[in-house]
Amino acid sequence: MAIIKAEKTPSRPAPIFETSIIGWLQKNLFSSVFNTVLTLFMLFIIYLSLSGIIGWGFIDATFVADNRRQCYDNSLTGACWAGVIDWLTNIFYGRYPRDEIWRIDFGALMLVFWMAPLWMPRVKGKVLIGASVVVFYPFLAGYLFAGGDKGLFMQIMISAAIVALIGNMANLITGLAKNESVVQFLLRVSGKMTAPDKTQRNLLLAILVLAFAAVFWWQTSWSAVGVPWTKWGGLFLTLVISGIGIASALPGGIILALGRRSKLPVVRVLSTSFIEIFRSVPLITVLFMATTMFPLFMPEGFVLNKLVQVIIAVVLFNACYMAETVRAGLQAIPKGQFEGAHTIGLGYWGTMGLVIMPQALKHMIPNIVGSFIGLLKDTTLVSIIGLFDILGMLRSISKDVPWLGLHKEPLIFGAMLFFILCFSMSKYSRHLETKLSAGNKH
Repeated sequence: MAIIKAEKTPSRPAPIFETSIIGWLQKNLFSSVFNTVLTLFMLFIIYLSLSGIIGWGFIDATFVADNRRQCYDNSLTGACWAGVIDWLTNIFYGRYPRDEIWRIDFGALMLVFWMAPLWMPRVKGKVLIGASVVVFYPFLAGYLFAGGDKGLFMQIMISAAIVALIGNMANLITGLAKNESVVQFLLRVSGKMTAPDKTQRNLLLAILVLAFAAVFWWQTSWSAVGVPWTKWGGLFLTLVISGIGIASALPGGIILALGRRSKLPVVRVLSTSFIEIFRSVPLITVLFMATTMFPLFMPEGFVLNKLVQVIIAVVLFNACYMAETVRAGLQAIPKGQFEGAHTIGLGYWGTMGLVIMPQALKHMIPNIVGSFIGLLKDTTLVSIIGLFDILGMLRSISKDVPWLGLHKEPLIFGAMLFFILCFSMSKYSRHLETKLSAGNKH
């Protein structure tokens, strides 16, 4: 009789992923008796914390109610998010007229479309796109938000902003469709691709002038209802102040840093004094001084509203801190880079703009973004001088009669908003740092 031997089925090896996870846990969390006890203790603390937060913030919380008393009737131990939900419009837009809120939304959407080409690899001329956002967008958005009468200067800047936006969108389309800039597209269509530089420049200038004239004639026929700055508030006001501060602080910091390193004694002394004066006092002092001292330096009859005074103070204060960050980055560049730039015939501005500053800015990305995050959070100080930014609106909830005494929930909601904004900026800076190969590669 033949004897049939049963073959042993080989056991399935553990997946590599599971093996690595188990090995990591054993090495880092359960490598010894002390580490095991410490790990279990921390897990217990985390459990107690999360269970309390989830119970208070979600399980026992009230999301629909007409006043705080109804929240207590529903649950004495849970959060009352109904007050925050009832004030959401005020939290985001302040006291801006409700039928004009679309202007804020449209301005934000316009900014997104304006800056979208910066993240698209096929689009050309990204430096000009970024410069157009910084230079022209504030005028177009400022009139969109404030409305009212347009003076000649504002009409010129609004027309230039619209032309820049149209050109940016055309550049986006030609970049995605033809992988070329709008300038190259226009020259190719007009048959002037091989023409002399002067002919090409005159053609592009003529197109630009015609577009500006058409837009200028068109924009004179429309106007927006005036909204006083006292109606601005909430997250909208916080982003306006911090956005202008971020866009202006870096260029201002670069100018001050170069001035402090200048070989001209007058420029160096003035830049150093300006930086040290603003860095020696807290921001709240600068804000109080701005709202009380700026009117004394203005010509008679020229009045700046409090919002403009605050924005100027925030820009000057943060430009001084940014100047020290930029100066530190410039000092990290080897002297050989300066000598090499001079060897190939570059002057001072060519050396700084084409060789030194791009390298310094790449190394300074973490510090620059850290300053931007600090600027965003410091804008909450404007609530102390009477502006109803997001912190002022969150505090106002507790003074509203239906939600009288509601303090914790609004402030926690505001903290979550700031965490989302700051964390997003931090993650993007890390992505940018890695993309530009300025950080450590892992």
